[in-house]
Amino acid sequence: MQTRKYEAMTLPSEFADYTRQLMGRELYAILEKGLQEETPVSVRLNPFKTEGGLEGGEQVPWCPWGFWLADRPAFTFDPLLHAGLYYVQEASSMFVCEAVRQCLEKGLVSKSPLLAADMCAAPGGKTTALCSALPKGSLLFSNEPMKQRASILKENIVKFGHPDIIVTNNYPRDYRKTGLSFDLILTDVPCSGEGMFRKDPGAVDEWSVQNVEKCWQLQRSIVEDIWPNLKPGGVLIYSTCTFNAHEDEENVQWIADNLGADFISLKTLPEWNITGALIGSQPCYRFIPGRTRGEGLFMAVLRKHDKASDDKTWNSSANSTKTKKTESDHPKWFNPNYGEFTEVEEKGIIRAIPARWSAIYNNVKKSLHIIHAGIEIGTVKGKDLVPDVSLALSTALNRSVFPQAELSYDDAIRYLRKEAVTLPLGVPRGFTLVTYQHQPLGFVKNIGNRANNLYPQEWKIKSSHIPTSASSLPCHPIVP
Repeated sequence: MQTRKYEAMTLPSEFADYTRQLMGRELYAILEKGLQEETPVSVRLNPFKTEGGLEGGEQVPWCPWGFWLADRPAFTFDPLLHAGLYYVQEASSMFVCEAVRQCLEKGLVSKSPLLAADMCAAPGGKTTALCSALPKGSLLFSNEPMKQRASILKENIVKFGHPDIIVTNNYPRDYRKTGLSFDLILTDVPCSGEGMFRKDPGAVDEWSVQNVEKCWQLQRSIVEDIWPNLKPGGVLIYSTCTFNAHEDEENVQWIADNLGADFISLKTLPEWNITGALIGSQPCYRFIPGRTRGEGLFMAVLRKHDKASDDKTWNSSANSTKTKKTESDHPKWFNPNYGEFTEVEEKGIIRAIPARWSAIYNNVKKSLHIIHAGIEIGTVKGKDLVPDVSLALSTALNRSVFPQAELSYDDAIRYLRKEAVTLPLGVPRGFTLVTYQHQPLGFVKNIGNRANNLYPQEWKIKSSHIPTSASSLPCHPIVP
């Protein structure tokens, strides 16, 4: 296990003066002390690949799939992380699960399938948390404007393995051209990063008053750009990882006053140690290091004024009738519990799109830059269809279609480093699904004397560090 060493943190004087005045001396002293303490370690299990338990973990009370760990392991060298069984996420950010749960409980959003979006989604933590909390059958758009960050987002969504996610690389304003009307939108907006001071010392060096000014204006423009795509009566979850009121309370009040929305109050328990609004009296939720067991986070939930009786709640069965259903050319590849898929081929890549939202996909691909949708089955190369890692990691995969080869821990690490692996005797030639602890990692092509490693080059473990043994990895999710 790895133990982090913490040096005393010197906070920018302008940050300290403003934040002390905002919080008051007592709360600021708690924050200042908390920033010198070790960062809590937490993970969130993938409920579509596990049964919800974690050996040795302590439950995060506001997220049924969240667990704190006693120590920080070498996550990079845990094959189950790469298989998508869990995601390393700090506990405060998991509060989005509780926000969605309460919105469903209050009837603020329908318990039937929703159309939802995460507008500033990289690296994917809140998207996968949101997907876990949405009603079954919902369709989630996960968007990241920055190309490099969008690539990381795609990787994490593919590993998560849920077929009802579309990943886009667009600016929020581009969504206006789609005509989409979302039931719920999450905007975890870019911010000055004050809440990351403890986790990322570089955030301290990058902080400035000028950056705070730039951020609060950018945040308003992002919400304003996507606001037309939030249906009347729809819910906006606004969050930052910063402390100042300019990016937090002042911005959500501006949204309510200028765009037209009401604040939604969430129930919290005293032992969660969540702080309310620091200015004004609107319901807001602050996670402050030293007081709450997590990093800095601000969240508010707003409901757009219902100016029309227009009911555009997305209904999966209604949308599935808008396009001709075409059975997948490879229906045996998928678990029938996931329903029908349609296959589309674009630039040699074949995707399987759930039929119930294929009409939406066909519409938005004309105006959005889609980098992942549904399941990427594979790439056509000559007479071969080379299966994609997205198929291997999908929860919809019918594993019995492919020969399977169970890898030892050492071989799993070699595979994830994109090195050669030796398959067990008796594995037939052709494309083989490789697994670790019976969890799919990806594909190889067995050509007899060797197996070609098909793991994505850009995903490979680059560290030359000798990995820890499997027995010392503390993450042991309970799997079916």
